Amino acid sequence: MTTPWGEPELSRFPEDPRDRLRAWDAADEYLLRHLAARRPAPDGTVVVVGDRWGALVTALAAHRPTQITDSWLGQEATRANLARNGVEPGAVRLLTTQDAPPERIDVLLVRVPKSLALLEDQLLRLAPSVHADTVVAGTGMVKEIHTSTLKLFERILGPTRTSLAEKKARLISCTPDPSLVRPPNPWPYRYTLPEDVGAVSGRTVVNHAGVFCADRLDIGTRFFLRHLPGARGGGRVVDLGCGNGVVGTAAALADPKAEVLFVDESFQAVASAQDTYRANDVSGHAEFRVGDGLAGVPAGSVDLVLNNPPFHSHQATTDATAWRMFTGARRTLRPGGELWVVGNRHLGHHVKLRRLFGNSEVVASDPKFVILRAVRR
Repeated sequence: MTTPWGEPELSRFPEDPRDRLRAWDAADEYLLRHLAARRPAPDGTVVVVGDRWGALVTALAAHRPTQITDSWLGQEATRANLARNGVEPGAVRLLTTQDAPPERIDVLLVRVPKSLALLEDQLLRLAPSVHADTVVAGTGMVKEIHTSTLKLFERILGPTRTSLAEKKARLISCTPDPSLVRPPNPWPYRYTLPEDVGAVSGRTVVNHAGVFCADRLDIGTRFFLRHLPGARGGGRVVDLGCGNGVVGTAAALADPKAEVLFVDESFQAVASAQDTYRANDVSGHAEFRVGDGLAGVPAGSVDLVLNNPPFHSHQATTDATAWRMFTGARRTLRPGGELWVVGNRHLGHHVKLRRLFGNSEVVASDPKFVILRAVRR
């Protein structure tokens, strides 16, 4: 990537030589050019929010920035990219969206996330640290920046304007107004589940900002909850890609002897799963882990994996995440252990499962979704 501060070599994480997607895009380059023109030597506390693969903080490493991210994979990519470019350990401070932000921010760079709710939550958390002279700049591709995006900056930080597009990327410039009266942060959001979703009927869900379908139960998960396997008298169960943890919580309520592992690469998701589990006073043993799927889980140690895999990585449509999830499930399941998957019918997950497991059975289906079961032989 060519920047005013050099040409760092960058890669996504985990590295895959077959992956043709870059670890940066035109929006990252546009933001760095804009910052160099406005503040050639950024001083004070530089904070970068939503840096997807560490491209921004790697370019700015000499200015000792702080990165705030919701993505474990993004944070690991940052570590790898900093090392790849010879950046000394500790030059970049790595925080998650669940950590307290710096008390004072002099330069705030925001890579606009896909979730407007996550942007709202993060701006409200960062606003008390911003002062009248803070340089605030955001960026995203044209399709990622909407009128609602600009209104959020305006409502939470101050007067906001946007640039003309360059290479389908756009900038957001904001002038902080310390006198602005900000609304209270509505996140995390709690709601009660309907009465027709199995073991969690009438129970509470807690969603931190940025979690998929944060203000309601999505229809795919609703369908899954109605057809989950029954109690098996214990065993180790994984809610893989747990989101708000409602599926794993349902499994724990249906089978109090089960040990349930909730895992997701989103820090916001795992925080949601913890809060959902605790809000329902579930008995039994639960573990919550932020990471890359089932990496680090011992082979042959799991009895049941429940999975609603994503099919997007930021704006790209890809089945790479589903493949890693399915492969990880096969490795960690004991002989006779089962993977249950829900997904849109058109995704063709049954083909992948038959290739990996040698079998795939339809448990339930409707015009939009299908639930599949694969057994580790």
